[in-house]
Amino acid sequence: MSRFAAYFVRCLVILFGYAIAALAASAFINVLFLGSAGFTAEETRLMASGPLVVTIPLLALFIGYFAFAPSAVLILLSEVLARRDWLFYALGGGVVAAAIIGFARQSGDPDFMIAGTRVILALIGAGMVGGIFYWFCAGRWAASWWRDDNPPTSPGPSGS
Repeated sequence: MSRFAAYFVRCLVILFGYAIAALAASAFINVLFLGSAGFTAEETRLMASGPLVVTIPLLALFIGYFAFAPSAVLILLSEVLARRDWLFYALGGGVVAAAIIGFARQSGDPDFMIAGTRVILALIGAGMVGGIFYWFCAGRWAASWWRDDNPPTSPGPSGS
């Protein structure tokens, strides 16, 4: 495979992993909302069959939009450092969520303020879940495009 094709495929894998991470973080937030809203078992089944099908992808769009810049820095860092462990991505997802919360607090818009310890912890948890799902889809092969596809053909030193 040519070097350009390897770069192109890796970029597609990164985009796919980012989309899955945004969907996983959105699903985590929606499940937390269902748990905290106090719905009965029947109401939860009704919510899961209809509205969640719409709200999970819709919230994932917002998550993907707000998390793009900090996530791009984290993804670039993981590719350069060739980090392939799940804990790096889980903690990195938490840092990305904390950065988004920090940006929201710095914006000064009172309508966009994130208040409450439970909400902040839920968003950091969603970031960690998104980081783990990114690792599962794309992070396990970080910097795999750096490998040389044509290993040297000469044998090593003979040792004599």
